[in-house]
Amino acid sequence: MDANDIKHPVLEECFQVEVKVEAPVVVGQDGLHGRRQIIIMTEGIVKGKLNGRILPGGIDAQIIRPNGLAELSARYAIQLDDGKTVYIENNGIRRVEPAYAAQAAAGKIIDPEFVYFASVPKFEVYDETLKWLEESVFICRAARLPDKVLLRFYRVL
Repeated sequence: MDANDIKHPVLEECFQVEVKVEAPVVVGQDGLHGRRQIIIMTEGIVKGKLNGRILPGGIDAQIIRPNGLAELSARYAIQLDDGKTVYIENNGIRRVEPAYAAQAAAGKIIDPEFVYFASVPKFEVYDETLKWLEESVFICRAARLPDKVLLRFYRVL
């Protein structure tokens, strides 16, 4: 066996999330660190292999570097239609095309067409039927709009 025998990854789309968010709360900003902000998640829906809603209290802590690169660290929970719950830790990056870097660093929302937004979620589950979430690697692609974030979760097969 050699490296050519390793299977190429296949992505299986598992579910989508649409979460409404409040305006960013700016913690601080300087030329060295960039803009530190937190964004509170107010509500949302989950559709696909999982169906339910985003529970109140989720938060996304971000730092937007002077070059426009945003480092994201979100923590939130979902309640499925059957009452089961899932905790999600979702870390990633968002970067814009260079022409939009100054606007992004100032906290402006950039058209998703000009933004790379990806993350690696980890799940914590409390029911055996959801163990598959903890036992696979997932990636997430997303888009930020003025009042919500759209996310698509993919399992790496």
